[in-house]
Amino acid sequence: MELSEAIKGRRSIRAFKPQDVPDEAVEKLIDAARYAPSAGNIQPWALVIAKKGETKKKLASAAFNQAFVEEAPVVIVVCADENRSSMRYGRRGETLYCIQDTAAATQNILLTAYSLGLGTCWVGAFNEDEAKKALRAPDGMRPVAMIPVGYPNKTPSQRAKRPLNQIVHHEEF
Repeated sequence: MELSEAIKGRRSIRAFKPQDVPDEAVEKLIDAARYAPSAGNIQPWALVIAKKGETKKKLASAAFNQAFVEEAPVVIVVCADENRSSMRYGRRGETLYCIQDTAAATQNILLTAYSLGLGTCWVGAFNEDEAKKALRAPDGMRPVAMIPVGYPNKTPSQRAKRPLNQIVHHEEF
């Protein structure tokens, strides 16, 4: 699959078939995440793989009861290690770089999943404290994204994208 096909074809999937995702596929997703760029090659990500119903139920609750989080066969929670980033970059590393870095890792997971025929959704709407509690995350470990993963039960159509002339500026605004 061409990269541009994955970028343009990927959709947010919120309905999954009741079919397990093979461990080998999950490993490919995690492996793709670790190849994401990061500030100073710090690699401040930690990934939690949730498959148990009890864990997924807690994560869905933290995600304001978005049921599809619990219904997905796998949920990958991408966390930012703020302490790891702040050791080199101080406050900016803690508040910005680790978020940018984990966002890049998240995108790698989404695109790789699509290339494997899997559906995902980048869930950012959740109560961080509840998610941390569900994961028993240590201090300085910040959940940034939940990614439900499974085989799509239905695929939504492409949503409209803003034209280039509305988003591109040359030299200045």
